[in-house]
Amino acid sequence: MRAAFCLLLLVPAAMGILIIPACHRGESAHGLRVDESAMSEFRAIVESSDTLPRQEPFALRSFEPFPGEAWVGEAVAYGCYRRGQAPGQNGPSEAQILEDLRLIAVHWRLIRLYGADDDSRRILEVIERHDLPIKVMLGIWLETENGRPERRQANIDQVLRGIELANRYAARVAAVSVGNETQVYWSAHRMDPRHLIRYIRAIRSGVSIPVTTADDFNFWNKPESRPVAEEIDFVVSHIHPLWNGKSLEQAIGWMDEVWREVQDRHPDRLIVLGETGWATTYDPSQTGPGEQGSLVKGEVGLAGQATFLSQLHRWTKANQVTTFLFEAFDEPWKGGGENSSSDHIEKHWGVFNEDRSPKESFLQYLAERRRPAN
Repeated sequence: MRAAFCLLLLVPAAMGILIIPACHRGESAHGLRVDESAMSEFRAIVESSDTLPRQEPFALRSFEPFPGEAWVGEAVAYGCYRRGQAPGQNGPSEAQILEDLRLIAVHWRLIRLYGADDDSRRILEVIERHDLPIKVMLGIWLETENGRPERRQANIDQVLRGIELANRYAARVAAVSVGNETQVYWSAHRMDPRHLIRYIRAIRSGVSIPVTTADDFNFWNKPESRPVAEEIDFVVSHIHPLWNGKSLEQAIGWMDEVWREVQDRHPDRLIVLGETGWATTYDPSQTGPGEQGSLVKGEVGLAGQATFLSQLHRWTKANQVTTFLFEAFDEPWKGGGENSSSDHIEKHWGVFNEDRSPKESFLQYLAERRRPAN
């Protein structure tokens, strides 16, 4: 990222493309201050429903999430919410965020956030203020707009906040991920790909770092994913052996096969593994189509997670694939929060418990890594 950021707004007009440069007017203590008049103009463009033209020639931006010179392969998804907290309701204090990030920084240098909201802003502020050695893949949370005008405005707000944060904390944000699982057939917030592409183009015109979208492998391994892939700089694919009925013995081999299938479908794009992990608790009574009790066949528990972590570490290092472990901390708000079973699988993917104590599975994995090779 160059020291001075210039926001290029590509505006479709009847007589062609109007390019409006709007450079920032100085730096704040927390990064670059984006020009407010430019953001106001940009809001008008995004709210207009016009789709910006695809950049031609389309120059791929290299995803290089390095806090230093060394390649970063192992990363982690970070949800910051403790018991009694949830997105858009009650977020963590800055002291709690700092506690989390100091724990994370011992083991990872790259984290993934899923939305561009006040909590993400405070996370970036804490990283900046304390000069933590952490880079961020910033998320933009999108949901379907069909028949939901209020959701369209929420999507627009996410897009604009994402552009602002990516530029304000330019030294910390390595990439922007536009949407999460918005295209795969089973998604509860599946959106029209034309809307997704509209937002991808808008964000890519507003930042100079790589832009992507994250989705399940069951989207990326199909021909219909190509139009989306052609709009982004690299592909972020989710590959969860546990959700796909695989045992521990099958997990990494199956994951490797699926990853290569996605790579074969998109040979012109870097493939990043955006989510994979192994839960430590689940509720087998929840059965039916798409339910955990029907889909999960592997050994769920601390021993299973420890084994998977070790296998995943070896695969990541051998293949040099940037891989986001899902996830750092258990999050009680997920899976229905207090209205669902405390054993719901979505609450138990972390390698740290909700109280920030490390799980025995994570300690076993770390101990194994410290053992000298034979």
